[in-house]
Amino acid sequence: QVQLVESGGGLVQPGGSLRLSCAASRSIFSLDAMGWYRGAPGKQRELVAALTGAGTTHYADSVKGRFTISRDNTKMYLQMNSLNPEDTAVYYCYARDCPPYGCTDYWGQGTQVTVSS
Repeated sequence: QVQLVESGGGLVQPGGSLRLSCAASRSIFSLDAMGWYRGAPGKQRELVAALTGAGTTHYADSVKGRFTISRDNTKMYLQMNSLNPEDTAVYYCYARDCPPYGCTDYWGQGTQVTVSS
């Protein structure tokens, strides 16, 4: 079992920055993959950024050059710069654990990010 808790969301003006954090109940480095998804009303939940256990990163085209995913032993982060109103969404932390018997996906409760003047 892995518990994930996001923090750091809020209201920010266009062009501003926010840093989201995802605290995990066990070492981040023990997980096979982690990432951030976001969901907005009327839109399908989309992958924003992903980080494999080996440290490989992947970003959605819409956030490349603006968002950065990173981690330390207990937390994963999403640094978001140059925010625009289209980034408004609930952001969810995601983790995948793959012990020998199979993989399990875990989700946090989500944190709201609102970009508005």
